[in-house]
Amino acid sequence: MPDLLIELFSEEIPARMQAKAADDLRKRVTNGLVEAGLTYAGAKAFSTPRRLTLTLDGVLGESPTVREERKGPKVGAPDKAIEGFLRGAGVARDALEERETPKGAVYFATITKPGRPAAEIVAEVLEDTVRNFPWAKSMRWGAGSLRWVRPLHSILCLLSDEAGASVVPLDIDGITAGDTTEGHRFMGTGRFAVANFEDYEAKLKRDKVILSAQERAEHIWNDATNMAFAQGMEVVEDQGLLKEVAGLVEWPVVLMGDIAEDFLGLPPEVLQTSMKEHQKFFSVKNPKTGRIEKFVTVANRDTADNGATILTGNQKVLFARLSDAKFFWENDLRVAKTGAQPWLESLANVTFHNKLGTQGARIERFAGLARELADVVGADADVIEQAARFAKADLSSEMVYEFPELQGIMGRYYAKAAGFSEEIAAAAQEHYSPLGPSDDVPSAPVSVAVALADKLDTLTGFWAIDEKPTGSKDPFALRRAALGVIRLVLENNLRMNLDKYFDLQLLRHEIAQNGDGGVAQALLEDIGKEIADHGVFGAAVRTVLDAFDGDLPEHIEDIKESVPDTSRDLLGFFHDRLKVHLRDEGIRHDVIDACLEMPGNDDLVLLVKRAEALGAFLGTEDGENLVQGFKRANNILIQAEEKDGVEYSFGADVKYAEDDSEVALFEALGAQEGPIAAAIEAEDFAAAMAGMAALRAPIDAFFEAVQINAENDIVRRNRLNLLGQIREVCLGVVDMTRIEG
Repeated sequence: MPDLLIELFSEEIPARMQAKAADDLRKRVTNGLVEAGLTYAGAKAFSTPRRLTLTLDGVLGESPTVREERKGPKVGAPDKAIEGFLRGAGVARDALEERETPKGAVYFATITKPGRPAAEIVAEVLEDTVRNFPWAKSMRWGAGSLRWVRPLHSILCLLSDEAGASVVPLDIDGITAGDTTEGHRFMGTGRFAVANFEDYEAKLKRDKVILSAQERAEHIWNDATNMAFAQGMEVVEDQGLLKEVAGLVEWPVVLMGDIAEDFLGLPPEVLQTSMKEHQKFFSVKNPKTGRIEKFVTVANRDTADNGATILTGNQKVLFARLSDAKFFWENDLRVAKTGAQPWLESLANVTFHNKLGTQGARIERFAGLARELADVVGADADVIEQAARFAKADLSSEMVYEFPELQGIMGRYYAKAAGFSEEIAAAAQEHYSPLGPSDDVPSAPVSVAVALADKLDTLTGFWAIDEKPTGSKDPFALRRAALGVIRLVLENNLRMNLDKYFDLQLLRHEIAQNGDGGVAQALLEDIGKEIADHGVFGAAVRTVLDAFDGDLPEHIEDIKESVPDTSRDLLGFFHDRLKVHLRDEGIRHDVIDACLEMPGNDDLVLLVKRAEALGAFLGTEDGENLVQGFKRANNILIQAEEKDGVEYSFGADVKYAEDDSEVALFEALGAQEGPIAAAIEAEDFAAAMAGMAALRAPIDAFFEAVQINAENDIVRRNRLNLLGQIREVCLGVVDMTRIEG
C-alpha cells in the first residue's frame, strides 16, 4: 500500500494560525479519503511559517468495489415511476429483478460502483480541501479566484511505495502538483525533488528547515535555558510565547542580549510584557535579585558574525520600546504618590456598560458590598472599603492603557507608591482572581472580600438588566465570574448565604437604573438593614416596602416582585456552575441534585459538605440498601396516598405493631431520630449518615416480614404512617427522591 505526502507551500502563514491549519488539513483530507473508500494506517500533520504538510501511511491503492441493492416501485407501477427509479439507480430496465414481498411483487436493482485508483480520489479530495479551506482570514492574488491565507506557490503531492513515487495529477488555478519543494528562504539551495516523507524531511533539514513545530520549540527552549544557565540566569517560562516564536522561524537561532541599565529599575512585569508583546523576546531574570536583566531573541538564520548585527538592531528597537515604558511608569508614579485621586475621578467618565453606568458608579456599588463582607472574611470593614475604592484606579494609568493585561499588577505597585498597606496593595492585584479553573484563588481576607464584591456586582448587574449567558454565548464572562465566586467561597471556607448578597446588590442596581431620589436612597438603607439582619428578600423586607406605600417612586412597586425572582434565577445559575465544578471533583450529579433541594442551598460550603458526606455514604453497602428501602417505602406511600386521598405522615403507634420486626423498626426510628436531627443541626453530616445507616437493617427486616396492606385497616394505616416516619427521617437529611438507582 502506498504512502501519501502533501505539502502546500506559500508565503508566511501567521504563527497563531499554523497549528489549527495543519489539523484542519489532516481532518479534511483524511475524512474525504475515508468517505470515498480509501482507508489509511496513520496520519501526521506539520506546519512551518511557509508550509503545511500532511503524510499518510498505508493508503489503499484503490477504493473497493461497492455493490448496493436498491428497492424500487411495485411491479405494474406507472412507467414514469419506473423510469425515474431507473435514472436514479443508473441501470437499464432489463437489469431489474422482480421479487415477491409481503406487499406484493417489487422491482429491485443491483448497483455496482467499481473501485477507483487512489491518485484520482486524492486529487479530488485535495482540490476540494484547498478551495474550501477554513482560514479565519484569506486573500486572493493575481487574476485567479483561489483564496489562501497568503499567496500559494506550489503543491507537492506524491504517492510512493517500494516501486517508487508518482505525482498525483492535480491543477488548482494554474498551480500544478509536483514532486519538488524548497527549503529556507535565505539559506536554502533552491527547489529540489523528494521521493517520500523520510526523504522530504531529511532534505528539508539539510536545507535549513526543521519541519516539526515541537522540535523547533524544544530547540529554542534548550538553547535559551543553556545560555541563561551559563551566565547564572533563568529564562522566564512562557509556553504561549514559545509556541508563537516556534511558528515564526523555520531554522531557529537563539541569541541572548543585555537590557540597558536605564531600564533595570522597571517592574519585571513591565519589562516582560513590553518585550513579549512588541518584539517576542523571552525575559531572562537574575534569580538572586528577581530582576529582568537580559533577553532572548530567536533569529531565523545563521550569520557570519554569529548574530551580533541582529542583536545590535534588536537592542536599538528595545531601547526605544522600553523608553516609552519608562516614561509611562514615571508619569504614573507621580500620580500614584498623590493618592491617585485624578485616576479615581476620571473613572466617573468611563462607561462600564451603557445600562449599568460608569466605572465610578460601579466602584461605589461594590465598595459598599465589600464592606458588608467584612464579617464573612474576618477583616476590618474600613480597610476593605478603602481597598475596594482603590482597586480599579490603575485602569486610568498610562501603563495599563498601553498594556491592559497589566491591570491589577500595576495597581499593586501604585498602591504601594500611594502609601497604602500591603493588604490593600495585594487586593488591587488579586481581586481579579481567579480568572480561570487553574488560576490561584486569593486567600488574604481583604483580597477575598474585594474579589467577591467585584464578581457579585458584575453578576447581579447583568442579571438586573437581563443580559444573561445564552447557549455558548457569554460575552461578559459571567460563567467565569460565577465559578470565581464558587472557588473563592469554597477554597476559603466562607460561610455566607448568597441570597442575602444577591438581594441587596440587585436592589442597588434596580434603584440605580430607575433614578436615585432621596426616597429611594432612604429605602435602600432601610431594606439593606433588613436584608443584612434576615438574609433573604422576604417578609421583613416587604414590610419595609409596604411602610413606604403612598410615598414610593413608581418603580419601587415593581421591585417587590422583580428582585426576588431575579435573585432565585441567579442562584439557579450558580447551582448549575456548582454542579459542573463538583462533577469535576468526582461528586455524582444526582448527589448534588439531592443536596440542592435541602434548606440552606445558598450556603455553598454547607451544600458541598452535605454532598461529600452523602457521596461517601452512597458508596457503602448500607447507603445503597437504605436508598432502595426508602424508595420502596416512598413508592408505597405515594400509591396509598393517591388512592386514599390522605397524607400518611403522622400517628404511627407501636401498640398496633403485630410483628417483632415492626416493633424493632419503631425502636430504631425512636433511637435515631433525635441523634440524626442533632447531627443535622450541628452540620455533622457524616454522623447523620451513620444514623441513617443504623436504620438499614430494621427497614430491610420490616419489608421482609410484614405485608403493608394488611386486611385490618387500622394496622394498614399504622404501617403506612410508619413508612411516613421513615420518609420524614430520611428527607430531613437529604432529598433521597433525587438519588438514582
